[in-house]
Amino acid sequence: MTSTHLDWDYAPAPESPAIGAVRDRYLPFVDGVFAEGRGPDLDTVSPGTGERLATVSTSGREDLELAVAAARRAQQQVWGPMSGAERSKYLFRIARGVAERARELAVVETLDNGKPIKETRDFDVPTAAQHFFYHAGWADKLQHLGLGPDPAPLGVAGQVIPWNFPLLMAAWKIAPALAAGNTVVIKPAETTPLSILVLAEIMADADLPPGVVNVLLGAGDLGSALVTHPGLDKVAFTGSTAVGRQIARSLAGTGRPLTLELGGKGANIVFEDAAQDQAVEGVVNGVFFNGGQVCCAGSRLLVQESVAEEFLARLQARVETLRVGDPMDKNTDVGAINSPAQLARITALVDAGVSEGATAWRSSCPLPERGYFLSPTIFTDATASMRIAREEIFGPVLTTMTFRTPDEAVAKANNTPYGLSAGVWTEKGSRAMGMAAALRAGVVWDNTFNRFDPAASFGGYQESGFGREGGRAGMAAYLRTDDEPQLAPQPTEAGA
Repeated sequence: MTSTHLDWDYAPAPESPAIGAVRDRYLPFVDGVFAEGRGPDLDTVSPGTGERLATVSTSGREDLELAVAAARRAQQQVWGPMSGAERSKYLFRIARGVAERARELAVVETLDNGKPIKETRDFDVPTAAQHFFYHAGWADKLQHLGLGPDPAPLGVAGQVIPWNFPLLMAAWKIAPALAAGNTVVIKPAETTPLSILVLAEIMADADLPPGVVNVLLGAGDLGSALVTHPGLDKVAFTGSTAVGRQIARSLAGTGRPLTLELGGKGANIVFEDAAQDQAVEGVVNGVFFNGGQVCCAGSRLLVQESVAEEFLARLQARVETLRVGDPMDKNTDVGAINSPAQLARITALVDAGVSEGATAWRSSCPLPERGYFLSPTIFTDATASMRIAREEIFGPVLTTMTFRTPDEAVAKANNTPYGLSAGVWTEKGSRAMGMAAALRAGVVWDNTFNRFDPAASFGGYQESGFGREGGRAGMAAYLRTDDEPQLAPQPTEAGA
């Protein structure tokens, strides 16, 4: 009797792009209306194919003035005076709208951003809806936040969000601002503007009063003009540390509240007593989720020396099973890099790691012939002085080092200018708690990684920024207590 070995593989399972209903042209959303912007047209490209996806009409300086004026008018006349119970109804409607159009939003996000459809379907869109649901519950309970008997909205919030989680970052910023009684002028990244425009459609369908949320479209110069606009009462930015520094310098001395959520170089620390298979899954999720294009990615692996060889062998075997390819295929684990510029930056840092003496191991998974892709990469023999151990790579690249004692692990984990996230893998609860207290990171995960909840505050220290988003602390960032002075809003060119 002969046995036959079958080489099983996954058949393609593509999601239909038609479900995204992507239009040829998109417009900014100002004062409740989608209208042509006064800036030049911009084409957005699908990272999975490298082909044009849609044309976007960008916003000019006059559009910015109109948006800030509309937000001020809406805040003073409608949204601010409205009761919290009434505001919550709008937030609930938006949350339901996101849930109802979840499949469409997932497809749009994947086409525009390049991340796998199973991530947008199972994480990005549901979590965005959760943020609106969660903050809807706070809108009529502000007096119970612990900020005094009558916390008040700040006024008009200017917000700038990045390209790695376009829809989710929009929800993180917009939901607490609206729940607190503020109005919003927000600008998405120029490479990923589409999902927030679908969100704007959902808001319009929910009958959100005109001017409460305004979406401007454009590049970095528009973002700079927005965050420095004198008509704002609050600024929130998520993005690179370099841009965050510029914003902090620009707003220094203005008294305007600022929240910055910037880069990271998170450490995943694996002790010898950790459940190795569980830790392998956590490390993979920590650095290859969204292709590593995550500010809190666990891009540094610190593994105890006694189990390092065995753990790395298991890790490489697991990474070999990851499928890199078409983001629209439901079997894809690692999708596309967002842009050619980002791919070039990641590649340059990988080359630097090799030239500085680290050993690079790359997955053998074949890459698509078109689009922007990079093989999952693991560096060993790395030292703390190497660029791959110091700089945020923002791609599917893991740098590994070893340690012998918990104190050494803490010292190596804290040897970074960043301070956004960390993970600890051990069966001992006392060790996990002790490590969490010693690690200089805004979020420390215990035997897991990349777990988020709207009720949990998120943010960093040092060059990872300041302020918190989510939870009570995130709500506090958009509220003024009785003992805080109120800044007089500055008039805009279009008239406040």
